[in-house]
Amino acid sequence: MKKLLLLLIFFTTTISFQAQEKSYQDGEWFKFRIHYGWFNASFATLEVKEETYQDKEVYHVVGKGKSTGLLDLFFEVDDTYETYIEESSELPLKFRRDINEGGHTKNKVIYFDHAADEALVKNLENDSEKKFIIHNNVQDMMSVFYFLRNKINPETIQQGDEIIVDLFFDEENYRFKTVFLGRETIKTKFGKMKALKFRPYVQADRIFKEEESLTFWVSDDKNKMPLKIEADLAVGSLEADLDAFKKLKHPFRIEME
Repeated sequence: MKKLLLLLIFFTTTISFQAQEKSYQDGEWFKFRIHYGWFNASFATLEVKEETYQDKEVYHVVGKGKSTGLLDLFFEVDDTYETYIEESSELPLKFRRDINEGGHTKNKVIYFDHAADEALVKNLENDSEKKFIIHNNVQDMMSVFYFLRNKINPETIQQGDEIIVDLFFDEENYRFKTVFLGRETIKTKFGKMKALKFRPYVQADRIFKEEESLTFWVSDDKNKMPLKIEADLAVGSLEADLDAFKKLKHPFRIEME
């Protein structure tokens, strides 16, 4: 689940943004099947709920990941991520990360004060807290995906456009870059679909094989829903495919054979 969500953060762009109709709505839900090598490693879900938080209208997005099958016997994964996105500004107000990955646990909450450019990070495992300076209009690792779904315009984006994001995660400010590679028609569980293809540039380390190890596709329509992710890891490869969805805001089309 962590890897899937980290892959989804690369959805911000240096090209001009224009106001567009929202790409998601209350009740939207995605389910992903994650493969590691030849066996299913886990499932992950993303769900949008329209709520009120601190007297503000927000989209409360909940992401969950759970290992399955043989992996669950040897390396249990049980992750929950949440973000509260203010509807008017599209900025995160609160982010929660509660994970257990093979006994490695984290339970932190981030409270964003965008007016002061500060973030308060509370570590619920040791009952500590600390303030950090954040960049203007920063996103968290989940809110950025929904922010860019609203902003990227499939009608104007051009091959080679660079994508940049300001992100606050794990008590640090980050800037990520990815490149729009162009359009493809890909096979999905639901049939062939037109897609936008992206290549993020990541740090080659103990997880990723090289800087260009990731590729992902989103639907080439107003939904911009994630369809597929591929990653070459230092050991093996990982693939995530959209397995189920419901309550999309806009129509989508399956291409005929």
